Amino acid sequence: MKLEVLHVSDCPNTAVLTARLTEALSGRGDVVIERLEVSDQAEARRRGMAGSPTLLVDGMDPFAVAGQASNLSCRLSLDEAGAVSGAPSLAQLRSVLAHRDER
Repeated sequence: MKLEVLHVSDCPNTAVLTARLTEALSGRGDVVIERLEVSDQAEARRRGMAGSPTLLVDGMDPFAVAGQASNLSCRLSLDEAGAVSGAPSLAQLRSVLAHRDER
């Protein structure tokens, strides 16, 4: 499984996602995480970045919202209870990773 974290340089939500991914992946050596700083709109569009940070799991954004345009702004997520956060919750990340493992 390959994880890519697409982010802009000054977005504080990148640290939130990184911390949650670190916890979700604790004890796993089979996952590669690549962090890519995106600096312009054309690159954001090409990579499928829907705000910073965007997590791609094997090239796909599991948290994509239909019709959402690519952009460089800080991205907000809704957790399973509907609360706004700077990144998907730990439970959401674990669910996505477990689902991907099943394939």
